Amino acid sequence: MNPPVALPELGLWPVRAEAAPLAMYLQDRLGGQLAQSCQLYQPWLNSEAGTSQSQRQQFALAYRRHRQWIMIGATGIAVRFLDGLPQDKHSDPAVVVVDEAARFAISLLAGHEGGANSLAYRVAQLTGAQPVVTTATEALKPLVLGIGCRKLASVEQIGAAVAQALQQCPGATLAQVREVATIDLKAEEPGLLAFCATHGLPLRVIAREQIAQRAWVGQPSEWVRQNIGVDGVCEPAALIASPRGRLLLGKTALDGVTVAIVDDGEGWRSFIENLHDPA
Repeated sequence: MNPPVALPELGLWPVRAEAAPLAMYLQDRLGGQLAQSCQLYQPWLNSEAGTSQSQRQQFALAYRRHRQWIMIGATGIAVRFLDGLPQDKHSDPAVVVVDEAARFAISLLAGHEGGANSLAYRVAQLTGAQPVVTTATEALKPLVLGIGCRKLASVEQIGAAVAQALQQCPGATLAQVREVATIDLKAEEPGLLAFCATHGLPLRVIAREQIAQRAWVGQPSEWVRQNIGVDGVCEPAALIASPRGRLLLGKTALDGVTVAIVDDGEGWRSFIENLHDPA
């Protein structure tokens, strides 16, 4: 007897045919990174073939076939498709919703247990989308690390630079860090990826063009300007990733790694205080 064929790890569900190019791009980029390939669905073809099944019915039949899903379409459609399907956060497949313009990658279901939070960040890295994560654990972490590094900086070098930076901020710890931000040219830097994986931190990738438009650099680096084309990386990356945050620690450097720390906890506290006392 032949062994059962393993189903792909990830299902891609573009709601409309117009979203197929984005879905195929994600299939190509994510398929090689996962242990198994991605399966791309084209539900509109069944509708065109005259099937009596609606897209919602088709999705319900496929829902448990994959451990993770990326649905390309409106969040409202995703919510309607999922109605009645989730059962338990420990077993439900993860669902990330991406709009057709790839502006947002929303971790909608099974953020922690299913890995939707990490998948949302990965989709954001590939498309330039804004990752949207609303799980309480992440929401209560106020710090963002901006990191720049020389090519092939080791995970030990990055870890030492981060530790040095945190030591300069009384009370700040790695447990308070929500995410790491860097420039797109460093998106696949092995040491940086290893550091993030070791500490369970998502990597937020900021486009070089976006960093170039932000004059948020305390001390411009001539080396960075000549080799990357921007005045700096760590400070603007962290500030772009946390737009209501304040620069808790400007650029620090150690052994070819630069680190800046942004804190948005104060901005959140001010927002809450204004709700109670709008005057």
